[in-house]
Amino acid sequence: MDFNDSPEEAAFRTAARGFLEQHLDRKEPGASRGLLGENLTAEDVARAQTWQKTKSEHGWACLTWPTEYGGRGATPIQNLIWNQEEAAFTAPHTTVFSIGIGMCGPTILAHGTPEQKAQWIPDLVSGDKIWCQLFSEPSAGSDLAGLRMSAVQEGDEWVLNGQKIWTSGAQWCEWGVIVARSDPHAVKHAGLTYFVVNMKAPGVEIRPITQINGGQGFNEVFFTDVRIPDAWRLDEVGNGWRVAITTLMNERASIGSGGGESTIDSLVEAARELRLTDGRAIDDPAVRQRIADFYVRSKGVEFTGHRTVTTLSKGGLPGPEASLGKLVGGALMQDIASYAMDLEGQAGAMMNDAGFQSVYLGVPGLRIAGGTDEVLRNIIAERVLGLPPETRMDKDVAFKDIPTGPPSK
Repeated sequence: MDFNDSPEEAAFRTAARGFLEQHLDRKEPGASRGLLGENLTAEDVARAQTWQKTKSEHGWACLTWPTEYGGRGATPIQNLIWNQEEAAFTAPHTTVFSIGIGMCGPTILAHGTPEQKAQWIPDLVSGDKIWCQLFSEPSAGSDLAGLRMSAVQEGDEWVLNGQKIWTSGAQWCEWGVIVARSDPHAVKHAGLTYFVVNMKAPGVEIRPITQINGGQGFNEVFFTDVRIPDAWRLDEVGNGWRVAITTLMNERASIGSGGGESTIDSLVEAARELRLTDGRAIDDPAVRQRIADFYVRSKGVEFTGHRTVTTLSKGGLPGPEASLGKLVGGALMQDIASYAMDLEGQAGAMMNDAGFQSVYLGVPGLRIAGGTDEVLRNIIAERVLGLPPETRMDKDVAFKDIPTGPPSK
C-alpha cells in the first residue's frame, strides 16, 4: 500500500478538512475519543445525532455506502482519510453510532433485500435512528453459537423469548440486530436465524448495567413474547450464523482499527506536564523509551488495519485478519493506561484529567466485545495461520441434545 495521497486523495482530504473546519474546533492535544462503555447523557446523544445529520446533509456521512441510500459511494481509502481528519476535531460522541454504522448497517447492506435497505439504511446515515447489536447471552458469550434466545414462527410473524446481555447503548436505541435459535433440532451453528428488532416493541425490557468505571454503556435486555414480522428477517431461515459472522468481522475491524493513538497522545501530554524527581517525565529516557514502544505497537495495529482497507477496496468483506488488530489493540490501550497511572502515582487519583483510570477500567469490556482474546487467538491460529482446528465434541449433535450444566454423577 502506498501511504502517500494520490492527487485525487489529496483533493478529497482538503475538502474534508475544509468542511470540518467550518463546523468543529480542533481538539486539544491529548484529548480522548472515549469508549463505548462511557456514561453518555441524553444531551451527548442529541449532539451526536445533530452532528451526524449535519454530515449527512452535506454528503459526509457513511461515505462508502451507496448513494441511493444516502451514502457517498466513496472508496475505502477516502473513508480512511475522512476518519483521520475527523479524529483531529472535537466531534461529539460518535461512539453512539459505532454499532449502527460500523456493524448493523454493513450487515444489512450485505444480506438485506432492497426493501430492507430502503427501510433502514437512510435513517442510519442521517442519525435519526440509533442501533444496537444483541448477540451475547448469560450462557453464550465466547461460544456465541450456544445462544438460547428462541425464535418461533407463527404465520408471518416470529415470537422472541429470552435474554441478551452486554448490549452496548441499548437504552438509546430504536432498532437492533439479533440472532436467535429458530431450530433446536439442528446442530448449534445451523439452527440460528438473524433478525432486525424494534427496541421499543412490547415485551422488550432494557436494564442498564453499572460498570466498575461508573459508566452504563452495557445493558441486559429481556424479550418476553416479542413479535416481529418475517419481513424483518435478514437472509434465509437457519443462515443466522453466516450473517452474524459478517457483523462480527465488521465489529472486530472497527474496534481494532484505532491502534490506541488517542491514548498515546494523552500519555504524551501527561508526560509533558508531570514532574518527576529530576524534571519532566517526558525528558526521562526510560519514559521516552516506553512511549516509543507503545507508538511502534500502535503503528503495527494501524498498518494491519490497512490490510482490511485493501480488502474492502477490492470489493471484499473484512476477514479474519481483523482479529489481529482487535487482539493487540485492546491490550495495548490497557497497557498504556496502566503505565500512565504508574507514572502519576498516588497523585493520579486526583489529577485524572486524561481519563487513564476510566480507560484502564473500561478496556476489559472492549477486550470481550466482538470476541474474547482467547477466541481471537483461535481464529487467528485456524483461519489466518491455517493451524489444525480444535476438536469439537458437539459438531454433529443437535443443539437440544448438547448437555448443559455440571456432569451427572
